[in-house]
Amino acid sequence: MHTDFRGQLIWPGDDGYDAARRVWNAAIDRHPALIARASSTGDVVTALRFAREQGLPVSVRGGGHSAAGFAVADGALMIDLSAMKATRIDLAVRTAVAGPGLLWRELDAATQAFGLATTGGVVGSTGIAGLTLGGGIGYLDRVAGLTCDNLLGAKVVTADARILQASDDAHPDLFWALRGGGGNFGVVTSFTYRLRPVAGAFGGLLGYTMDRAGEVLQAYREVSAGAPDQLALYAGLVTAPPASFVPEHLRGQRVVGVIPVYFGGADEAARALAPLRALGSPVVDLTRPMSYKEVQQMTDGLNPPAMHHYYTAEWLDGLDDRTIEALVEAADGAPSPHSVIILKRMGGAAGRVPADATPFWYRDAAHNLDIHAQWAPGSPPGPHIAWARAARQAARRASAGGGYVNFIGAEDRGRIRAAYGGNYGRLAQIKAAYDPENFFRINNNISPGGSGG
Repeated sequence: MHTDFRGQLIWPGDDGYDAARRVWNAAIDRHPALIARASSTGDVVTALRFAREQGLPVSVRGGGHSAAGFAVADGALMIDLSAMKATRIDLAVRTAVAGPGLLWRELDAATQAFGLATTGGVVGSTGIAGLTLGGGIGYLDRVAGLTCDNLLGAKVVTADARILQASDDAHPDLFWALRGGGGNFGVVTSFTYRLRPVAGAFGGLLGYTMDRAGEVLQAYREVSAGAPDQLALYAGLVTAPPASFVPEHLRGQRVVGVIPVYFGGADEAARALAPLRALGSPVVDLTRPMSYKEVQQMTDGLNPPAMHHYYTAEWLDGLDDRTIEALVEAADGAPSPHSVIILKRMGGAAGRVPADATPFWYRDAAHNLDIHAQWAPGSPPGPHIAWARAARQAARRASAGGGYVNFIGAEDRGRIRAAYGGNYGRLAQIKAAYDPENFFRINNNISPGGSGG
């Protein structure tokens, strides 16, 4: 590596190599040829030039949270951005300039110090880079739009090692592609976000026994149909954790849960949640006034560490009774107690953005269906992956098409074209302009020729 690299170089056999190559998904066990932990945009340029000189493929690590494990690859140069965490908040114009190594809990802490926020991931350990580049759904998207809708600019190192500032006014085609097109177009070393005042909310978890799953998901559907923008709503078929807030006889049992989060007053929240309350007493009720940071970290710690993961997803036009029955049956048949099925109400501000305004095509989808297979080390992956795919297929009669690109697993690479719908052709053209050799290919890849995917 050139002597002008100022970060840390970690070679196989070095102390810390195994820790540095490890990512969130413990199923990923890959050995890069070299890990270049960058400290600046200049370091990224140096690393890219070195990779080209040596003929090495490149993977890029931000938060390392991708279930597909794109952050690390065998025999590749891993450009590790995790040390690049600088944050600058401009209160006059309500923006944040954020480094690509930040996790959402870190950016939330920085912005919430001033009572501000932007739409972010619902798991605090998720990296801001991957989530933003894939679109970005979260609790705030019905109020403020997707994460990518709040991206105002980005500093990008392209495949030919140029440093570009992309925005609506500079390299607008590249900027368009970055707002949902994934890591196909370069290494982003700085994100500029629009912020908005966000004080607190009323919300939390409502849990019910599994024998009520059908009626609970029907109530979720009813609330979803008339939900105001201020209401974020998730429903899940999960296993109750061994936590103190869960009745002892339900710990380790399948349950159905709903997470409503209302960004507004308690009286307004009560009206919005009335159809859920009509279900009667839940076995778990953790709803209360919450700070935004509490909302964002609500589900942190509920998943065991060092698990193996596989995601797949589908956009749903609706949620009829047959689809509900199919999802409940699928949850009952999961080979791992840790696997979950999650529904998220879409729409609101995110749904009012034109489909071609960013690469995120499925603006009209009513729900995001997230099938998350999760199992302990030592269990063969085949049955878990097969279960997740079958569960998604069971809901396809309600499909709007495609699936959320951040939830598409490595085994589902053939779904990339469908994930971008009518925007795939334009993305392929921009890929051909900025990365004609497909140098950045360890990702949910968009072919520069427009084929594949």
